[in-house]
Formats: sequence, C-alpha cells, structure tokens
Amino acid sequence: MTIPSPQSPQNPASQNPAPQSSGSQPTGPWSAGSQSAGPQPAGPRAPRSGGSSGGSGGGLARGLQRVTASALGPYQSAVVRIGFAATYLFFLLRELPHRHELYGPDSPWHWDLARQLTEGNRAFSVLMWTDSTVWFEAVYALTLLSAAALMLGWRTRTMSVLFMVGVLSVQNRSIFMGDGGDNVVHLMAIYLVLTRCAQVWSLDARRAACNARRAAEGLPPLRDIVGPVLWAPLGYVLVTATAMGGLGGTPWLPTLLWILWLSAVVWWAVDRYLPRSEFRTLLDVLANLAHNATLAVIMAEVCLIYATAGWYKIQGSRWQDGTALYYPLNLDYFTPWPALSDILGASGLMVMVLTYGTVIVQVAFPFTLFNRRVKNVLLVVMICEHAGIALLLGLPFFSMAMIAADAVFLPTAFLVWLGTRATLGRRRLLARLPGRSRAPGKPGAPTRADGRSADGPARDGHGGTEEPRLQGGGGGHTLVG
Repeated sequence: MTIPSPQSPQNPASQNPAPQSSGSQPTGPWSAGSQSAGPQPAGPRAPRSGGSSGGSGGGLARGLQRVTASALGPYQSAVVRIGFAATYLFFLLRELPHRHELYGPDSPWHWDLARQLTEGNRAFSVLMWTDSTVWFEAVYALTLLSAAALMLGWRTRTMSVLFMVGVLSVQNRSIFMGDGGDNVVHLMAIYLVLTRCAQVWSLDARRAACNARRAAEGLPPLRDIVGPVLWAPLGYVLVTATAMGGLGGTPWLPTLLWILWLSAVVWWAVDRYLPRSEFRTLLDVLANLAHNATLAVIMAEVCLIYATAGWYKIQGSRWQDGTALYYPLNLDYFTPWPALSDILGASGLMVMVLTYGTVIVQVAFPFTLFNRRVKNVLLVVMICEHAGIALLLGLPFFSMAMIAADAVFLPTAFLVWLGTRATLGRRRLLARLPGRSRAPGKPGAPTRADGRSADGPARDGHGGTEEPRLQGGGGGHTLVG
C-alpha cells in the first residue's frame, strides 16, 4: 500500500528516511516530520490520464492523499504545544507557594468533598487515589516537569500524556479554582496527545534529524533506550490503576490511555524490527489522520469559543449600550494598574469603541477564515485584545491560553520567518560567548570536524536550527497557511 507524497509522486531513494524512536513523534517515509515540516520544493507532476483527473474525483483523491500522507500545520501545532505547555508551567510555578491551599491537603475544598464530587460527575484525578501529602507533591512536581518537557519537545508523545494526566488531576481536584483559560487548557491537553506536534521546534525533531544524517552516511540510527524506560513503568501504573478502578468512571479516558500505551509499544517494535514495512506506512497514515482530524477540532473549538462569546455579549444590555468594559475597569479585583484603568475608564469614547470592537471581532472572526487577509488582520486584533486583558484586567494565564489557541491560525510564512529570526538571535548570542569557534562566512557559528556549520539545516528539512525556505507551493492549508 505505497502512498506517494502529495508533492512528489516518486520519492527519490536519496531521501533516506530514518526510523523514529517510540518516545518521540514518529517519522518515516510518509511521516509528518518528513513531509510537513515546512513548504517543500514542488516535485515533478504526474501526467494526467484522461479528463476525469481534473474533476471532483481527482480533487477528492488529492485531498485524501494529502491528509493521509502528511500531518498538516506542523508549525501551528508546534506553537500550540509550546504555548499551552508554557501557560500551565508558569501557572504552576506562580502558585508553587500556595499549592497546598489551592489543590493540596490545606485546601478549603478538602479531599473528602473532592472525592464525593468526582464520584458523582465521574471526573478523573490521580490526586483522588490517596490524600497523602507526599503523593500530592509527587503529582504536582510531575505535572510541572512534564509541562517543561512538553514545551521543549523532549519525548513529546510520553510527555503529552503525562501533561494531560497532570492537568486533569490538578484541575479536577479543586474545580472552583479555575476560569475560562483553565477550561481551554483542559481541552487542549487532551487534544495534544493526538497530534504530531513535535515535527519542528523540538528536541525530538533534532534527534530525528540526527538519525536522518546517520542514515544518509550509512550508519544505523541511535539506539533508543529512554523510550522503553519511560513507557515500561507507565504500563505498570496503567495496569494497576485499571485493576483498582482508579481511572474514573468515564470509559473514554481508560480507553485512550490504553490505546496510547499500546501504540507506543507497537511503534517501538515496528521501528526496530520492521522499519520499512507496509505496516510502518500504515501506522504513519493512521497517525497523520489523527493529527489532521485533531487540528480541525482545535480550529473548530477556537471558532466556537469566539462565536458563543460574541453572541452572548450581544444579548447583554451593557454590551448593547457600549458600557460593559467600564465596570471591570473599576473593580479592585481586575485592576492591577489602577492608574492605567482610571485613565482608560475616564474616556467614554474609548470604552465604547473597545466594547463594540470586542463584540464585532468575536462575532466576525469565524466568518473570515477563508479570506487570509481579513483573517490575519482580525487575528492580530484578537491577540492585541488578549494582551490588553492580561495587562489591564490582571488575567495573564487566560490571555496566554487564548493566544496559544489563536496561534493555530497563524500563517506558516510568518512562523517560518519567526523561527529564522529566533535562530539568528541565538547565534548572535552564542557568538559573544568566549571560546566559540567561527566558520568562514558565518560569524559565531560553531563548526564540526569536517568544517561545516554544526547549526546548519537538517537534511530531512526539519528539526534543525534553520527553517526551510519558502519554495514551490506556498504556505500550506488555507485556514492555517
């Protein structure tokens, strides 16, 4: 069941895809990492046979081929991963001194009340397994570490699962401590485990690029030991929790966790013993389908959030007369900068413009997705709006969560440019450090033994420090490109 690339019907043998370890996003001949890391040069086009190939049947076939042969939106999914992991990481760090009062043994919503609630609504939380303080500290620390590792893209598949378990456990322990931003993080933590969100801008992508270079030089890939070491104890915990009924009353979560664990075992076995088999290709196809479907769900989720928020605002009398923003600007709880809030609240025109502008942007955004220019303009406006909410109303984590969700619609060309700027900034910073050797023509770039730059682009087009240039076909999907 050979499925050709959507951009090059005949893949040259010189690509030499390398098998991927079980602990990271899988890569292979048809994987997300090798096909969707960025815009690729357009390959030779297959000759058309007959007039039917350009009709609806041919378009449907090409669309089906694209969603099965590649994981779309690699840069967008990477930004979503980094954004939500960073949001929850900073939240956990900020609440570190108050963790016992919020979610631990000293919480007013004590363990017995939380136990009764979770038994009634069948919510999942590993903090309900025991009321031990040591167990709470271990879960809190594991959630914090998994968020940091997910942000860096280290063993992303494993860390995304641990991140999901940690987010659900902490939030379901004290559900009255959250706000709208926590609900978004709650949902996105579940979605991320189904995406191939480490194709670019991750340590996993760097490791995959290293294996690709070794394969091009005729060397075997680096042996993966960390993957089995991570998944073996997790399998033991999963078996024990399932046997003792500690995975909650909802059937979907135990099913998802078992599918993820078994798929990790299968990926590792196939990568090691059958790296170029048809079954390996089938696994890539299934992973691409799950990624693309989840990415579409994330887009729909963002549109639903803005559409419902906008239409509910329209029904409120304060939003209709343009004075809704005035009231939170005069509440002590939402005024971290009282002088700034007073200046803004004293201008009736500014309050009316911001109030009506918020409603217009939220209602109009879902209808502008198929026009890139209008969509990008409203996207900038919404990001600025959330930045203003973080500054004026003192809701930084809510704003970070919504900006991370909005990033799924950012243009690919902008994200590639942003990655290139970040790479140049890093090189300039490293060039100022003492003891750094310099390659000819690239000041500050460290060199390898063969004289080439060690920070050059990866041969497989992703995972290196330089992002691929825009060539051939354009920026990808209409909604995200």
